[in-house]
Amino acid sequence: MAEPGYDTPDFMKLIQQEKNARMKLKLLALLHFQEGKSRYQIADYLKVSRTSVNKWVSNYLTYGLDGLKEKKHTGRPASLTDEQIQQLTRYLKHRATTRSTDKLQGSDIQAYIAENFGVNYEISNIYRILDRLGYSWVTHSPRRVMIDGI
Repeated sequence: MAEPGYDTPDFMKLIQQEKNARMKLKLLALLHFQEGKSRYQIADYLKVSRTSVNKWVSNYLTYGLDGLKEKKHTGRPASLTDEQIQQLTRYLKHRATTRSTDKLQGSDIQAYIAENFGVNYEISNIYRILDRLGYSWVTHSPRRVMIDGI
C-alpha cells in the first residue's frame, strides 16, 4: 500500500517521461492529490469525472503505481474458431475459383456457416467477416457478388 511520505514518487518526473496520454492524466491527478487538492478540484481541473479521480487515487493508494496500469480488454469471444475460419476460407476460395453461373451471395455464406458450424450471424456480420478475410463485394448489380481479394 502506497502511503504519502514513504517513497512517494516524483510525479512531475514521471509525467515528463510518460508517453501514454491516459497514464499522464492519471499521474497528473495524483500530483494534484499529493499537493493537497481535493478530488472534486482535481476532476474540475482535468475535466474528468470525480468517479475517475476517485478510482485512480484509490488504486494508487492500494496498489501503488501498478494500480494505474490499464487492464486488458478481452471483449466478446469470437463465435467461430480459428479452424472454422480456415474451413470457411477454403470454402470461399473454392467457390471463387469455380466457373459457376451462380454467384456467391452473403445469404449463401450465412447458410453455410449456420449448417456447418451451428452459428447464426446477421447478414451484416457476414460481410464484416468477409472483409476481415480480405474479400470485397461488387454492388453494381442488384445482388451483391463476392470477389476474391486475396
